[in-house]
Amino acid sequence: MIGLLQRVKQARVDVAGQTIGQIGPGLLLLVCAEPGDSETQADKLLAKILKLRIFSDEAGKMNRSLQDIGGGLLVVSQFTLAADVSGGNRPSFSGAAPADQGRRLYDYLLQRAREQHHQVASGEFGADMQVSLVNDGPVTIPLRID
Repeated sequence: MIGLLQRVKQARVDVAGQTIGQIGPGLLLLVCAEPGDSETQADKLLAKILKLRIFSDEAGKMNRSLQDIGGGLLVVSQFTLAADVSGGNRPSFSGAAPADQGRRLYDYLLQRAREQHHQVASGEFGADMQVSLVNDGPVTIPLRID
């Protein structure tokens, strides 16, 4: 499972001109399931995200997690994270899980996130989304869970 995590001051996702998910300070997770992924990878990814110490403490060091600060989590599906551009100028997305598997794992990740964290918002799987964010830092961390 591939994730791109961004620490944000705020983030939102719009579909057809309507805001469907938004958070204040916290994390924006762009996520892509790969063909061999299962609930195990989704659980590992979520555990890492909730406990990753990338928020500043009183001394200005990255020493606090999302759970420590009580921030929001915005989860957005993005199959383009699996892009392969090694063969030319047009990306191949064959590294992304088939849509039914991707949707199932995305829904599972959201369900588990909502069980474990108090503030979770989401995009809409497969929709044409516009994602807006104010990156904090900037802090952007790529994640790959096997």
